[in-house]
Amino acid sequence: MTDETTRRGVLAGVLAAGVGGLSLSSAADLLDQFAPLSGDAWDAADRSLPDSVESPYGDASLYVDDYGIPHVEADDERAAYFAVGYVQAFDRGFQLDLQRRQMRGRLSEVAGEATVESDEFHVAMDFAGAAEATWELVADTRVAPFVEAYADGVNAAFESEQLQLEFELLGFEPRPWTPADSMLMEKQISWDLTGSFVELRRALLREQLGEDLLSELYPRRLDHDVPILRASTDGVGGVRGRNAGSGGATDDAGSAAASGRSEPADTEGSAPADIERPAPIDADLTAWLSGFETPTGVGSNSWVVSGEHTDSGSPLLAYDPHLSLMAPPVWYEQHVETPERSVRGATFPGVPFVIAGANDSGVWSFTNVGADVLDCYRYEVDDAGDRYRYRGEWREFDVEEREIPVSGGEDRTLDLKKTVHGPMIEREGRRVGVAWTGHTATRTTVAIEEFGRSEGLDDLRESTRKFDLPTQNLVYADADGRTMYYATGKLPIRRIDGEAVRGDRIFDGSAGEGEWEGFEPFGTSTWDGFVPFEEKPHAIDPDVLATANQRVADDPIHYVGADYATPYRGARIYERLDAAVSEGEAIDHEFHRTLQSDVRDGRAEQLVPELLAAVNDSTDADDRLTEAAATLDEWNYRMDRDSRGALVFARWMDHFRQRTADPTFSDADLDESYYPNDWVLATLSADSALYDDRSRAEAMVAALDEALAEIDAEDWSTYGDWNSTRAIDHPFGAQAPFLNYDTLAADGSSATVKNYRVDSAVGSSWRMVVEPGGDATAILPGGNSGDYFSAHYDDQFERWLDNDQKPMNRTIEGEETVAFEGESS
Repeated sequence: MTDETTRRGVLAGVLAAGVGGLSLSSAADLLDQFAPLSGDAWDAADRSLPDSVESPYGDASLYVDDYGIPHVEADDERAAYFAVGYVQAFDRGFQLDLQRRQMRGRLSEVAGEATVESDEFHVAMDFAGAAEATWELVADTRVAPFVEAYADGVNAAFESEQLQLEFELLGFEPRPWTPADSMLMEKQISWDLTGSFVELRRALLREQLGEDLLSELYPRRLDHDVPILRASTDGVGGVRGRNAGSGGATDDAGSAAASGRSEPADTEGSAPADIERPAPIDADLTAWLSGFETPTGVGSNSWVVSGEHTDSGSPLLAYDPHLSLMAPPVWYEQHVETPERSVRGATFPGVPFVIAGANDSGVWSFTNVGADVLDCYRYEVDDAGDRYRYRGEWREFDVEEREIPVSGGEDRTLDLKKTVHGPMIEREGRRVGVAWTGHTATRTTVAIEEFGRSEGLDDLRESTRKFDLPTQNLVYADADGRTMYYATGKLPIRRIDGEAVRGDRIFDGSAGEGEWEGFEPFGTSTWDGFVPFEEKPHAIDPDVLATANQRVADDPIHYVGADYATPYRGARIYERLDAAVSEGEAIDHEFHRTLQSDVRDGRAEQLVPELLAAVNDSTDADDRLTEAAATLDEWNYRMDRDSRGALVFARWMDHFRQRTADPTFSDADLDESYYPNDWVLATLSADSALYDDRSRAEAMVAALDEALAEIDAEDWSTYGDWNSTRAIDHPFGAQAPFLNYDTLAADGSSATVKNYRVDSAVGSSWRMVVEPGGDATAILPGGNSGDYFSAHYDDQFERWLDNDQKPMNRTIEGEETVAFEGESS
């Protein structure tokens, strides 16, 4: 829906229908919070940037290109970032405010009772306190004036520009933006990538399923040979001898599936001490906390090929991060040109600086490591609940009373409690202590700002030392032909009785088990007890390197984590890169974009032959089943939107997973979020205890029968009938459906390089292919503007579906859109 007249017609229809016309759902609790529609809504339909804006920081020029991308040029960095703040607030003001409200626990102030539990969690975790501590640290750096100028620009737009339609629908105005709010966005990004209560779920699984089944379904390491740092990777650091074995892991380690996530993992690292594992905190508390973790299926692809194998002789880097897909997108594209930097790429609204992008010298990207940077603690607590036992002494909790305002309901009061390790989360008499690396002052904002003006690999590597949070796979290439991989972020070293242990367990906080030396929650940490920078996994000048959230290395020096992805994407990327290199193909930009669009599903390669054999051997196979088997036999394993085979496989896969796991897990009172991952499912022995009541082959055939019945009932014909963009919606799209993007058929699956997960609305949230110092292309899943009436609200959406990338070169063309004029101008 790109025509402005059509958009105005939609609003006119809503106005004519009244407030009730906004809703096509039953979400009345949120709908009731919408202000009566009035002429204010029409005001929001006529927004445009002014010709000029007064700036306290000096002159700057803003150009908006044909895709709604702002290009800011200024002689003074502060003037540039004032303009960046202004245009971000104009384009994404509601998104800025909504994200801030979520992290501060203030959603219910505008959304009512429906978001109270979210607010209670975010207040209890005190992300806002961590952001304030971070700003106190950043305020003493050279970056601070730029962040302050950015905040002033945001507030100037809030004060002088017509607010977006969502503000009018909800009937409120945003509070002033502060520098600490930008630090809060750093915490939000980091939590979305590293927030995991895996140890709670693992303890629950051990109790409910038993040790043997836990070890079978959540092995310490998935049996594959495609870690990020392979034996052939040049310049590897931070790992022991190549292919040196399991790294001494002696317990089940679990996986993210054991953590209740759908893209679970193998693990590695130092051997745990022989300690007694404490019982799980509580099943209900565990389930509640799991609802606020890293979104299911979050991951990314990034790879680099050195100039030795490219047509241009320069390195090429490809990147597509897999994050939540929504309207508007999570990323915002911008370009900033000053005497100190020429940087273009993607950032998150609320963050002044380009996070993933390119400058004159190089290009950088990030994928999630899956590192373990959150620990849970149990304590002895007195009967009154006011004190906890710590190292033989009773200590009072640090307590602060917080109010949670609730629109249209009763306001809540929450006692925010903290221990020496971090927040104490309490709910209905159940409690757990939490330590997370984001709960202290971090320097990531400083590192990212330095990336934008870096002048090569050595510069960028030094800045990476300051990248405290989140833990990411940094992939870099520069115009001098250098390439680099580095695991960023602080990695804790836990100890019990002086011995290093893994972090995938619940620690006895009263005994001081597993503490992080030098960590100061809500203060400034020394990081003394964390992995030294030089000992983190890295590779300097790798020839070919690919990250897809798989295991970082077979044998790292230090324990890294437990939330690695299944290897399907990583294996496919390396397969195609290795083939191109071995065949002497001159790899170019189009090769990278084609690889980003690859939809061959490795699960199908593993499972379809077994399914066909099961159907062939079955005495119950009717004509419908044999016809479906013939369709799968002719299928090329590609998850194309117009494929019948892809549809049958996708629906069969879900039913087979359910058929395999549900009887055992239901008996253990565990829902589908605890099911083992698809790699485990594909390689599971036919003798597994999960098949005690029927054979694996019988489960396969029965699942196919159920899948075909579902396909017939829904009248689906091809994969795109089910695998559509219906999952991508606006935060208030249920109440105002016109804010959502169109529903279109989509390619890809959770296991393909072109990643799209219709069940969780996760997928490629930004794509770019960049030659450092040369040509670059990129695309967003929607548009750069969050203004429903803008031509750039969804103008990239269909191009994103086809990975038809637009130019991302750092050029400024056309006429000036806005002149930011200094006081002396």
